[in-house]
Formats: sequence, C-alpha cells, structure tokens
Amino acid sequence: MKNRFYGFNFLSLLVLLCAVGCGGGNVPMGGTVTFSDNGEPVTVGTVFFTTDTFEAYGALQSNGTYKIGSVKESDGLPPGKYKVYIRDAHEYQRVGEGDNVVDNVVPLIAPKYASPTTSDLEVEVTSSQRTFDFTVDRPK
Repeated sequence: MKNRFYGFNFLSLLVLLCAVGCGGGNVPMGGTVTFSDNGEPVTVGTVFFTTDTFEAYGALQSNGTYKIGSVKESDGLPPGKYKVYIRDAHEYQRVGEGDNVVDNVVPLIAPKYASPTTSDLEVEVTSSQRTFDFTVDRPK
C-alpha cells in the first residue's frame, strides 16, 4: 500500500513538471523592435514581458526580431496582459588615446523603456495575437 502512495505522488509530480516545463498552454510569440525616427531595427538588447508574478524574455537579433521564452528559449508565454520593457540596448564606444582609452556605454533607446515601471509598452497575449512589434525612441 505504501508503494502505491509514493507511486501516485511521483506520477502526479511528473505530470505537473511536464505541464510546467513543456510550456503547457504557452503561446509561441515574438515580433520586431524598430526606431521611431527611421524604422531601422534595434539590433541589441533583451525584450522582457512581465506581470506581478511572472517574467519572460528574448534577445534581440541583428534584424530587430525577438522570440520570447519563459521556461526555455522561444517557448512562448501563457496568455495574459504584460508590461514590456527592453534592457541592455546599448553599444560600447572607445574614447581617448594611449593609456587613457576607456569604453563608454552609449544607450541606443530612450531610458524609459529600460524598466517596467517607466515603459509605456503593454500587450495582451492571446492564442490569436502572438506577434508584437514595438517602435521605440532614441535617447534625447
């Protein structure tokens, strides 16, 4: 009898882990991030989709596209409303000469997009709405 009890718990745990780990109910999704002034792609950074209890992200590619992953890369998101923000959208520029050379971090997009509390980007992911393109401003 004791073995059955443990077998039942193990089986239940296995089913639960597969449902969570296999992206059960997730919607595969992605999109493109471009600059508002000229439509060129934002080629570096990470796009985050977040709620009060959940966060998923995807890296921007050289053509400005991204795919979101929650448990593993590109496995999508559960349906719902999300705040969107973009981090690490910057480049390094070498400044100076000789022994005085330093790398400066130069932001590519306006700072407001780097935090869920300041970004004005919001979406609702559904089984039919799975592509989200964003247009962002450059820093002033």
